[in-house]
Amino acid sequence: QQAAILEDLVRNVPLEFDFLFSKSHAEVISGKQEGVYAWIGINFVLGRFDHGDEEDAVVTVALGDLGESLVRKRTVGILDMGGASLQIAYEVPDSGAISSRQQEKAAKSLLAEFNLGCDVQHTGHMYRVYVNTFLGFGGNFARQRYEELVLNQTYMHNRLHSQQTGLSPEMPFLDPCLPVGLEDTVVRGSQTLYLRGRGDWPACVELLQPLLDGPNSSQASMAGAYKAPIDFGNSEFYGFSEFFYCTEDVLRLGGHYSAPTFTAAAQEYCSQRWEVLTQRFRGGLYSAHADQHRLKYQCFKSAWMYQVLHQGFHFPLDYPSLRTAQLVYDREVQWTLGAILYKTRFLPLRDLRQESIRQAHIPWLRLSFVYNHYLFFACILVVALAIVLYLLRLRRIHRRQLRAAQLSLLWLDKVVVPQRQGNGP
Repeated sequence: QQAAILEDLVRNVPLEFDFLFSKSHAEVISGKQEGVYAWIGINFVLGRFDHGDEEDAVVTVALGDLGESLVRKRTVGILDMGGASLQIAYEVPDSGAISSRQQEKAAKSLLAEFNLGCDVQHTGHMYRVYVNTFLGFGGNFARQRYEELVLNQTYMHNRLHSQQTGLSPEMPFLDPCLPVGLEDTVVRGSQTLYLRGRGDWPACVELLQPLLDGPNSSQASMAGAYKAPIDFGNSEFYGFSEFFYCTEDVLRLGGHYSAPTFTAAAQEYCSQRWEVLTQRFRGGLYSAHADQHRLKYQCFKSAWMYQVLHQGFHFPLDYPSLRTAQLVYDREVQWTLGAILYKTRFLPLRDLRQESIRQAHIPWLRLSFVYNHYLFFACILVVALAIVLYLLRLRRIHRRQLRAAQLSLLWLDKVVVPQRQGNGP
């Protein structure tokens, strides 16, 4: 499917647009590339690559094998939770933080080192960024994994104790991760599990602990994955997507994140009866972006976000420098901005040389037809106009000659006819 999409792009983009486009200009990026580009985008918008101004928030960065270090603005890390995956990216200033061989091997695939200066000699813009993508740890996929966990545990519990919990609406499984009184069903193949919310947020958080181990053995586990050290005393993070929706859409706590405040608000929400929550929703007490799906699973997703942040990534409960956001300076920051900045970081000097070389080798006809097509059409217009003017001049000359011929005939008629009349019998 990827190959078919790329082939379609390469074939059709040149037909619709005038810019140069070739097969090498389209690619499917990896999760690591996406993380790097997103990290570049947010730090560019925040001005963290501008080292000219003095800033209180600074960091000492070791420049790898060069044996040098410099003090520059502290960059921000990013946390991004979608529906299916979870991603984290942050700068690792200290190259000595990776000590063991096992860590070095793991870090090789998770660390990205790149230069954002205008050429490779500008070592002041060398960055070392840890990027990791956890498939199956997004909000919606985590809910599916949780439902499968509850289904399996309930099935085993029923077998051991000869019970019928969750097999009918009259005997539902009391789900701590749903608001009080909310009824839901989980269907997996021929099995149907009936749920009823009991709104116990601390119990929900505890029940989600096993999900940090990962969806299966072939995918990354948050508990066992290598994580580059974070200096929580001198760092700053932004949380996007589900981190923002979890804190803002219902709880209205978007912006500066405080674990105690978030915990209290999440517990209060979960403990409310479903009828009360829907009444508040109809009364417009929640964000305009909130919908029934958000109301239904807000309790679960808030508990999952809490587990990911504090148990998965080990952020301290008193960490003061996390902000959840959708817009930065009133504009949305996407990884595409970072991709443009990364791809064009060396272009100003390099492309001028390539352009001069290319122009020296491109034939004149190709230049005139491809790059100077407006001049070509102007020449066609001038030639056509010249032909029209020439035809008009020929027509004018032809009329003049015809008028002269008519005058000559009239003069002959006046002279010759009277003479014939005078010589008659």
